[in-house]
Amino acid sequence: MQSAIVLGGGMVGVGTALHLQRRGWSVTLVDRREPGRETSYGNAGIIQSEAVRPYPMPRDFATLARIAMGRTNDVRYRLASLPQHAGPLLRYWWHSTPERHREATLAWARLIAHATAEHDTLIREAHADNLIRRAGFRILYRDPAALAAATAIAEENQRDFGVKFRVLDGSELAKAEPILRDDLPGAIHWLEPWTVSDPGGLVSAYAGLFERLGGTLLRGDAQTLTETRSGWSVDTASGRIDAAHVVVTLGPWSPDLLQKFGYRIPLVRKRGYHMHYQGGRSLDLPLVDTAMGYAMAPMAKGTRITTGAELTSPDAPATPIQLGHAEAAARGLLDIGSRVEPEPWFGTRPCSIDMLPVLGPVPTHRGLWVNFGHGHQGFTLGPATGKLLAEMMNGEAPAVDTSPYRIDRF
Repeated sequence: MQSAIVLGGGMVGVGTALHLQRRGWSVTLVDRREPGRETSYGNAGIIQSEAVRPYPMPRDFATLARIAMGRTNDVRYRLASLPQHAGPLLRYWWHSTPERHREATLAWARLIAHATAEHDTLIREAHADNLIRRAGFRILYRDPAALAAATAIAEENQRDFGVKFRVLDGSELAKAEPILRDDLPGAIHWLEPWTVSDPGGLVSAYAGLFERLGGTLLRGDAQTLTETRSGWSVDTASGRIDAAHVVVTLGPWSPDLLQKFGYRIPLVRKRGYHMHYQGGRSLDLPLVDTAMGYAMAPMAKGTRITTGAELTSPDAPATPIQLGHAEAAARGLLDIGSRVEPEPWFGTRPCSIDMLPVLGPVPTHRGLWVNFGHGHQGFTLGPATGKLLAEMMNGEAPAVDTSPYRIDRF
């Protein structure tokens, strides 16, 4: 029986562990915390089957100038932290040309096409359907010109990739969400994505399935990973464990570990914040307020507001300025009630410089594999890329061409 250690208990790690387990592998999942407590916990809870194009970096001067001057809420930066982001950001900007973005989109869309199907299987087997709603989500536009531009892009996505949507004018939006302010231009309702009332709970349900099927969950320190004559070992709370293969699914922390083995993988690390609110009125479906750079979603703990991207140091204290602006903007749309937690949650999204995940074998080290760098879509894509990697590790022909995701492209 083949054996593997999967380092990282987020959606990507749990998805990878389950797909290896299905193929008869003996799998141990190792994390410093219980599964689903890091980046997979702190998101808008949307399985985004409509997200067929990765997020490019803006290239027009006007948008970059607004970001630089702090006039947009979807991106914020700390000046003292910019030097450590400069190199990855420049390469991200280079990869965001229209030509390169089109190439990335083709590779990205192949993964997104498998997202809901792979989640569906795990949701049923984990008995987690109570956490799922299959009714899509809405993107609000406060400016008619912005709504018209977004509609044109949505029509292009529908033509090229078959995604389904509906444009709501102001009166239709008011009927769909009567608790919203009634003078808004409209929204796009993406019809096919699924929404999750407890993202961390869904990862925990998948991890519970993994354990019921014979998998082992252990607390441990990924930085203790060592190559041995027969494979790999890592220290855990239960002692040292060994396996022939190891998979690095540590999200934004993956490059730190891979440096030990001679790899320098550039990532744009985007911090995000969220907070829950109770005592107000609840939306029917999640709503993304593009003009103000946040998402608002009804969840088990209340209405969750999640922010855009903050470029800061990994160990920097919380500076939830974006959350404050988002909260004020949300209160201008509806009564969201009062904050539930005393302090906001925050975590980091691992965005590769070419917008594609890093997936596959590490050529210079036998039995070392990687699966990270999903940007804003690790929660969406974890089971899909987990299946692809398991196919590769098991000697099967992957469902899609995996060459765009190889680690040595950097």
